[in-house]
Amino acid sequence: MTSMYADLDRPPLDAAALRRALVTPGSLWSDVQVVDQAPSTNALLAQRAREAAGSAVEGLVVLAEHQTAGRGRLGRVWTAPARSGLAMSVLVRPYDVAPSRWSWIPLLAGLAVAAAVRREAQVEAALKWPNDVMVGERKLAGLLVERIESTSQAPAAVIGVGLNVSLRANELPVPTATSLALEEAATTDRSLLARAILRNLEGLLTDWMRHGGDAEPGGLHAAYLQACMTIGRQVRVELPNADQVEGTAVGIDSAGHLLVRNRDRQHTFTAGDVLHLR
Repeated sequence: MTSMYADLDRPPLDAAALRRALVTPGSLWSDVQVVDQAPSTNALLAQRAREAAGSAVEGLVVLAEHQTAGRGRLGRVWTAPARSGLAMSVLVRPYDVAPSRWSWIPLLAGLAVAAAVRREAQVEAALKWPNDVMVGERKLAGLLVERIESTSQAPAAVIGVGLNVSLRANELPVPTATSLALEEAATTDRSLLARAILRNLEGLLTDWMRHGGDAEPGGLHAAYLQACMTIGRQVRVELPNADQVEGTAVGIDSAGHLLVRNRDRQHTFTAGDVLHLR
């Protein structure tokens, strides 16, 4: 039988199998859709959220075989070869969670990805605050969470995940990136990885929302501290206004913000680029 895709090392996602596995009675996920190409799965899902009436897109998962203009923090754009990674976004509405606690969403999403990578791919992934999944000092995956406001319904969170799966060394977007293939992972099956990530994410989100966004009762805060390689490190935090602060990352507060101590005082960061210093 003739292959329907050019690269035998990069088979397409099995949308039907993902739907059967994830869209079940009582599940957080209402549908799983795979598109051949999209500039950005986050942008696509955000647009659908703004256009849809009622809860039509609540729990929707969208994956793109080829993301042509993936978006990261601070408006950064990145691309990767078709079917070389996981580019997916989900939409949830945390009805009973105060906006001040939404800062935990990228952190729990990172936990979901890192746990799936460790279990399924058997690669020792860790977290770099606020939204990177790392192998050593190389970036394996990034996360982007966007809040979508509406005049007719509760605000939504669009959670985007970009995971490098089968990228080769000459395909990496930057020299400080890596992929599961380059880390000699036990599997590079994207459907398997997507299923594991989405099940982890469902469990963490459901528990977080059940506790009104409080990260303490369900152990989310403790789990993040254990998985975060930033804590205890000398860091430089680069802020959007071009300011920089250097010090020791000493913890994560109850809102998911990074705490950095230097000789002057302790600083609390709600956002920023973190550089781990040698």
